Amino acid sequence: MDRTVVLITGCSSGIGLHLALRLASDPSRRFKVYATLRDLRAQGPLREAAQSRGCPPGSLEMLQLDVRDADSVAAARARVTEGRVDVLVCNAGRGLLGPLEVQEAGAVGSVLDVNVAGTVRTLQAFLPDMKRRRSGRVLVTGSMGGLMGAWNGEGPAGGVGPGDSARGYSGLRAPPKASSPLEGLPFNAVYCASKFAIEGLCESLAVLLPPFGVHVSLIECGPVRTAFQEKLEGGPGGALDGADAETRDLFSRYQRHLERIFHEAAQDPEEVTEVFLAALRSPRPALRYFSTERFLPLVRMRLTDPSGRSYVAAMHRAVFAEEPADESAADLGGPALGPPPAALQ
Repeated sequence: MDRTVVLITGCSSGIGLHLALRLASDPSRRFKVYATLRDLRAQGPLREAAQSRGCPPGSLEMLQLDVRDADSVAAARARVTEGRVDVLVCNAGRGLLGPLEVQEAGAVGSVLDVNVAGTVRTLQAFLPDMKRRRSGRVLVTGSMGGLMGAWNGEGPAGGVGPGDSARGYSGLRAPPKASSPLEGLPFNAVYCASKFAIEGLCESLAVLLPPFGVHVSLIECGPVRTAFQEKLEGGPGGALDGADAETRDLFSRYQRHLERIFHEAAQDPEEVTEVFLAALRSPRPALRYFSTERFLPLVRMRLTDPSGRSYVAAMHRAVFAEEPADESAADLGGPALGPPPAALQ
């Protein structure tokens, strides 16, 4: 039986590393995984984990792939010995945190180059063959920051589409945790801009590609216990000295909020890999799969008040209040909003 060939970008750590291991060690032995890294000198943790996991010989291969370089992407594609990729996982990403006005142009450009242009380059390299073969899956690591404004992380939960359970979670139930800094948080403007762009990119392709037998799914993630925060472009906060005193004070409050949310609610990468697996295995893939149910009520808030006033006010209170009034206000930015709208299911 032919194995399913999976190529994953951004596998030096975090979700990419754990997903590569999960698929390569799957008891069914149905996957051949190409785990790609920008710098192969960073492959040590993945190689050691694969050995300790007992990944079968030939189930995992590591390739150099820098999404910022079209030639590097093409070279990685040429090294896939099966001559095809059945499942492409666009996971490489970079964050940027701090006041927008002090971000250096190079840091802004780097984030957009990796998160947006890098995803485009990867899709351009692999989509034509999928369309020719009229078969393929594309999974893209999204973020609630691409839906609502700032959930800078990576991301179990299930999808929300036809054939899934009544609550739209493919038989999986997320634990009652929050996912990262809540949606709509400030100081993530460029990161969120990049993730909003990915939403539009994937929605456009999702409408176009089904006649070719190709399906695109976004895995909308919250905060995960990975090194993502440690790899922020320009470091956490950037050049804060260039910001005014009031903005620096607001950033300090934001950091306290962020630390609390990560301490209380961050997910393990292993949880997130099961969401990718659910999307990969679904006979009728949804466009979006979520890492947690917790913030879906905020989607409803945005839908029920298109002006955005309610959402902006609620999230400002949630992030900058020195002492949240209660847990629901702290986590959801206001009073209980009820279940997710039926349209999301």
